[in-house]
Amino acid sequence: MIQQYEFQLSARPRGFHIITQDILQQISLPEKGLLQLFIKHTSAGLTINENADPDVLFDFESIYNKLVPENLPFLKHTMEGPDDMPAHIKASMVGHHVSIPFNENGLCLGTWQGIYLCEFRNNGGSRKLVATIIS
Repeated sequence: MIQQYEFQLSARPRGFHIITQDILQQISLPEKGLLQLFIKHTSAGLTINENADPDVLFDFESIYNKLVPENLPFLKHTMEGPDDMPAHIKASMVGHHVSIPFNENGLCLGTWQGIYLCEFRNNGGSRKLVATIIS
């Protein structure tokens, strides 16, 4: 059986944000299966990583900004601001979807794992996600 939910996350500032609980509040998981999450934007991404130490979120932001800084002189797509094209590149690097198995105990994430919203725009606004559940 396949279920699908589409919902919006509230706007968040630029950076990496743990959204695991936000996701679980929007969906209903059956006993076991696979959850596939997809973000419907080209300047934000999704990933799974460390959910215990907030320094990790800061470090992720620092690394991505070092790899793809704003105001690179050779970028042509600049009409939406200096953060836009770097945001597209960063989103392609991190990806637009994650898949997570689940069972009667919930998501099968590791002890220190959480789902991240990777917001690469200074003012990205609310973000639309699609959750597809295969059970």
